[in-house]
Amino acid sequence: MTTIVHDTTEAVCLSSEYNLYLKPIAKMTISVALPQLKLPGKSISNWEVMERVKAMVVPEQFSALRISKSTMDFIRFEGEVENKTVVKNLLSRLDGKTIKLSGFTDVLKVRAVENKLDFPTRHDWDSFFRDAKDMNETLPGERPDTIHLEGLPCRWFSQKDSQFPDRPSEEVLHVVFQTFGKVRNVDIPMLDPYREEMSDKNFNTFSFGGHLNFDAYVQYQEYCGFTKAMDTLRSMKLMLKGEDGKAVACNIKVTFDTSKHLSESSMKRRSLERLKLQELERQREEQKRREKEEEERRKEDERNKKVQEQEEKERRKEERIRKREQKLREKEERKNLKKVRRQQEEEQKKLQMKIAMEERRLLLAQRNLESIRLIAELLARAKAWKQKQQEKEKAEQEEQERLERSRQMEELARLHQLEACRRKQEEALRRVEVEKERALELQRREKELREKLLCNMLKKSSDKTTRSPGPQDRAGLVASEEASDPGCSNMMLGVLGLVNVLNNEEQVAKSSVHTQVLGKNRAGEDRREGGEDRKKNREGRKEMEMRSRQSKNQVRDRDRSHRERRSCSQGRGRSAHNYSRRRRSPSHRRRSSSRHRRSCSHHDRRRRSHSHCSRSTSSSQDRSLSRSHSKGRSHWSAKMQHDDADVKD
Repeated sequence: MTTIVHDTTEAVCLSSEYNLYLKPIAKMTISVALPQLKLPGKSISNWEVMERVKAMVVPEQFSALRISKSTMDFIRFEGEVENKTVVKNLLSRLDGKTIKLSGFTDVLKVRAVENKLDFPTRHDWDSFFRDAKDMNETLPGERPDTIHLEGLPCRWFSQKDSQFPDRPSEEVLHVVFQTFGKVRNVDIPMLDPYREEMSDKNFNTFSFGGHLNFDAYVQYQEYCGFTKAMDTLRSMKLMLKGEDGKAVACNIKVTFDTSKHLSESSMKRRSLERLKLQELERQREEQKRREKEEEERRKEDERNKKVQEQEEKERRKEERIRKREQKLREKEERKNLKKVRRQQEEEQKKLQMKIAMEERRLLLAQRNLESIRLIAELLARAKAWKQKQQEKEKAEQEEQERLERSRQMEELARLHQLEACRRKQEEALRRVEVEKERALELQRREKELREKLLCNMLKKSSDKTTRSPGPQDRAGLVASEEASDPGCSNMMLGVLGLVNVLNNEEQVAKSSVHTQVLGKNRAGEDRREGGEDRKKNREGRKEMEMRSRQSKNQVRDRDRSHRERRSCSQGRGRSAHNYSRRRRSPSHRRRSSSRHRRSCSHHDRRRRSHSHCSRSTSSSQDRSLSRSHSKGRSHWSAKMQHDDADVKD
């Protein structure tokens, strides 16, 4: 394989007459370790890795880069550059570096080393010829004096003005390799046409346009010529420089001869075999000549035989023709007699046929007339039927138009009705927004009132603490505080109860408004959707009513719990006042307070059980409880106003 050479600075002249040079081989091996492919169906492109390797050595370039081996774990490239001085620079740019491919998180590690060529050394041929038992170092061809060249281009070693430019010449080979020393003998197996048939080795012999490269053997007279040639050709490739200055190079394989190819015994054996083959070829040619003569003789005999057969055939043919003519004459006579009889019969038949044809024509004319009348009648009937059909289609079209107009009017009325329902729903939503604003205003007022009450309570407590009672009146003051605390606690509980009642009212109002809006919306949907939607809306309204009842029950339970807490706080205040008057011990007071807490917890449990039972009562009981709740709410509001007036005083 030849490659174009751009830089010929390192080339060494081999033969200036034939423009042959030797150029050092600068090869390197690059190994790229591949990551483990975790996702199925994902692969790494060898071409992409090769392009990344080429980009890593820019501005330098590879003259040749190919993949020598590719596995799941690594890719091995074999690269070649123009000059050997560039190899170290490329190794420093590649060895130990990493490559990042798109779509892969792991990086690819790159290792680069200079390629070591497999070329025999002096130790190799010395040891081979020393250890070989069938070699005699005193005889030429059986000692290290012959080199074996493979892959030499045929055109580079052909005569300049030769008739066959693709045929190499032993004279040119002798002149080129005589630069290393005196050449004893050269041999190009391709030029020997009998070499392929020899038994010792199979060679590619010369054929026009058959091969581009050839093998050659060069034997030197002295050992120094052989060693000089081997040392010079080591790690070199052959380069041809043209007259236009362009150069091409090709790799050649150089080894020392181990088959005694140019030894006297081998050459004698080949010459004997060549003589034998020439004799065999002469015998084959003689045999072919005899066979050819025999073939011509045989063909002449066959030709004569065919002529005789042809004459016999002609004679038989004439006899057959004569007999056939006799038969034809007899046959013609019989045929004339038959023809006369046939003419008479045909005239009779023609007359009868003419009569039958006239009758047939008359019958066809009658049938044509009847068919014309029948077609006219059918066309008249079809025309009448078509007119009726058109009138019927016109009436149906008018009926469809009338139905379409009525359907459009109904659709328009339904749209007006839907628009009215939408307006009603918007009004209901506006009312809900107003109720919501009112509820937010009530919450704000409740918050202000709560803050005001807390401020008053804090002022009152601070006024009490600022007063410093004397040691004599301390017992009376304690008793008075104990007596006044139940009132304050009652007032606080009342305020909290009123606030809870207001919150519950707001929640009930919101739920009722929301229930009304949902009821209206669902009523509109019932009118549009039909019987099933009405059932679903009724179930939804029942569910909302149940929720409103539950919220009312919760408000009632909270009111009852506030009343019980107030009664408990009043009882606790009275007991505290009595205990302070009787001056009981603190331990006794603690025991009484614990008993009081247990009693309150007992009352709370009874209240919860009562609230649970109240949820299961009927609708009439709910209405009576709601009326009592409204009365209680008015009572609580009056009491709250009275307490507020007391606080202001």
